[in-house]
Amino acid sequence: MSQDRSGRVAIVLGTRPEIVKLAGLVRLLGERSWVVHTGQHYDAELSDVFFAQFGLQPPLDALDVGGRTRGAQIGEATARLDALFTDERPAAVVVQGDTNSALAGALAANAGGIALVHVEAGLRSHDRAMPEEHNRVLVDHVADLCLAPTATSRANLAAEGIPDERIAVTGNTVVEAVQQLLPEPDERRDLLDSHGVARNGFVLSTFHRPENVDDAERLATILGQLGALPVPVVLPVHPRLAARVEGFGLRPRLDALHAVPPLGYREFLGLFAEAALAVSDSGGVQEEASVVKRPVVVVRRSTERPEVLGTFSELVAVGPDIGVASERWLDDPVAVHERLAAVPSPYGDGRASELALDAMAQRHLIGGLDK
Repeated sequence: MSQDRSGRVAIVLGTRPEIVKLAGLVRLLGERSWVVHTGQHYDAELSDVFFAQFGLQPPLDALDVGGRTRGAQIGEATARLDALFTDERPAAVVVQGDTNSALAGALAANAGGIALVHVEAGLRSHDRAMPEEHNRVLVDHVADLCLAPTATSRANLAAEGIPDERIAVTGNTVVEAVQQLLPEPDERRDLLDSHGVARNGFVLSTFHRPENVDDAERLATILGQLGALPVPVVLPVHPRLAARVEGFGLRPRLDALHAVPPLGYREFLGLFAEAALAVSDSGGVQEEASVVKRPVVVVRRSTERPEVLGTFSELVAVGPDIGVASERWLDDPVAVHERLAAVPSPYGDGRASELALDAMAQRHLIGGLDK
């Protein structure tokens, strides 16, 4: 290998949200970080652009495990990480969230007897139909340190028997990510002009979860509900969504929408901060809503983020409730935004990465860090 990685903190990631939520930690660790990209999201629009926007160097290692089934992806990534960590042993391994990459990083660390830190630990949907729920539970139970974003997450961990000394509440690193990259008003106005929409006069939408996009009937219903809304809908098309739209013959459903390629994180935040609301199945969008102070209609069976339900988010099933809920929020968006502006985010003040490093150092999982 061209660089010595031994003794560094290995940051294992593989998706856009992981880059967003681990960027602050990578920055604070500086030369002590060793970023490994599994390739779970292997599209450059979902990877390279995010490293660039956060001012981060490309990963030191890329494993290219995308395009496989869940089991094959986890297995291949675990094997390759195990080989990497055997060759050059890190001081600790950090994973984030509930992805296949996070589980693979956790299993590789556990197999090698390496300290494991789980950022965004303790989230629970209590929905066993979600692959992500299995991933996050498994990671939490092998982690040496669970960094819970809220007191609710801490309570979930304690209820499962994880001892207090393995838990620290830090807030969610998404807050600092949004604070860093949210464009100023002038740049946001330019974004609106480039998409031909007006402030508070459009809906921003994203869909990518298998429960929604891998079922032709559900996806057709979602696109139909979005297309029937009384304002323009900007829909960045995730590669998974694009493939399903083509495969199910649903391309005509996009004609009623402003479908665009995947957006960089900065551009997405700029549009979100100017939208009337979002309609999405994303977990991260629910958190980001609490920072940009916009509501989100969450189209899923369940959510692992109850902290924002009833304030920034509303959970609805696939069907006419998508339109009903959206139009209710659209009735007076300015008043809605004014009300939400006074509601603090439950995810902290933007110091989560700093607090994460403090917790790691206090538990002697890492040492000698200049923050």
